[in-house]
Amino acid sequence: MKNEIFVGRRKTSVARVYLNEGNGEILVNKKPIDKYFSLEIHKQKLNFPFVVTETIGKYNVYVNIQGGGVTGQSEAAQLAIARALSATDESLKSKLRSANLLTRDSRMVERKKYGQPGARKKFQFSKR
Repeated sequence: MKNEIFVGRRKTSVARVYLNEGNGEILVNKKPIDKYFSLEIHKQKLNFPFVVTETIGKYNVYVNIQGGGVTGQSEAAQLAIARALSATDESLKSKLRSANLLTRDSRMVERKKYGQPGARKKFQFSKR
């Protein structure tokens, strides 16, 4: 496996992942996962592809994340890790697909329209 970059996106977050064989170390923006993500749910999202494929502790993961919020960043990294695992071992692809980890979530924030205060909200209407 050569040093390949795998990309995951969610909302406005972009995650680039480098996957190497190792002892299970996960670094996010050059920090340990515990220092970068404070909530346990975000750490679990990064580990979920390894739990599904039963490869916990087999790979070192280096994640570079930009943009968005914490949840979008963790979900973008999850997609990138799942793509990296499916590229390294084709037999893991079906497990990742059945856990819905290889599907890109295309939902984005709806744009604000002119003549309105927000995307859907309207200014108060006065008949008289």
